[in-house]
Amino acid sequence: MSAIALEDIAGTLRTARLSGEPIAAPTETWPALDPEAAFEVQKLNVSHAVANGDRLVGYKLGNIAKVMQDAFGLDQPDYGHLLASSFAYEGTALNRDSFIEPFVELEPAFILGKNLGGKNTTVADVINAVEYAVPAIEIIDSRVKNWAIGLADTLADNGSTGAILLGGTPRRLTDLNLRDTRGVLTFNNREVISGTTGNILGNPLAAVAWLVNRMADYDVKFEAGQVILPGSCLQAVPMKEAGRWSGTFEGWGTIEFDVV
Repeated sequence: MSAIALEDIAGTLRTARLSGEPIAAPTETWPALDPEAAFEVQKLNVSHAVANGDRLVGYKLGNIAKVMQDAFGLDQPDYGHLLASSFAYEGTALNRDSFIEPFVELEPAFILGKNLGGKNTTVADVINAVEYAVPAIEIIDSRVKNWAIGLADTLADNGSTGAILLGGTPRRLTDLNLRDTRGVLTFNNREVISGTTGNILGNPLAAVAWLVNRMADYDVKFEAGQVILPGSCLQAVPMKEAGRWSGTFEGWGTIEFDVV
């Protein structure tokens, strides 16, 4: 695709994010948009955000779990950049009207103590690079009407990122069983859904290794201090009304926020 077309797609998605008005899937308006071109669109908007005062703080993997792929009609994971402006504080209130059609996910978050990157990265490399993990909630949100997305659409839209909240119970990997830790989402003290970290490609460290290898195709490497989200351990739940959300990893920690 031409550079002009890529800029047009990036600008259309920025406008949709700012206005809160969803658009038709980019692949409908620009049929030539493929996943590789879509990632270039993603990078354009990240560069635009950074040039206007934002900061790149990490990367995310999405739709790695089968339940997530089934829910959104995808057969491959997506991935995106994490910008500081997307992070919210635990215990504060989020305005439902700040999103278009949001869903709540529970997942671990990894904070790197060492640089990590390159092809042939293994799970052992990931373990050696991670300094600690915290429970996290990601609110995914699409700028595409009715989440009618294919892989290229969500990649162009930065992996459908909405907001991220990090919990306050950091743990070393040796203190966790990431192969099989149960996670539960509740809304207004009622359990909505549960899952296990084993849903994230067997364990979320393997998902991070997958992400590192995929991003190496774009010459992207992760840096010490960055946050890496490996994907949800359960199917995302619609965030439709005001109330309190709580996500808990058993034996680890809880993270909460309010919606107004």
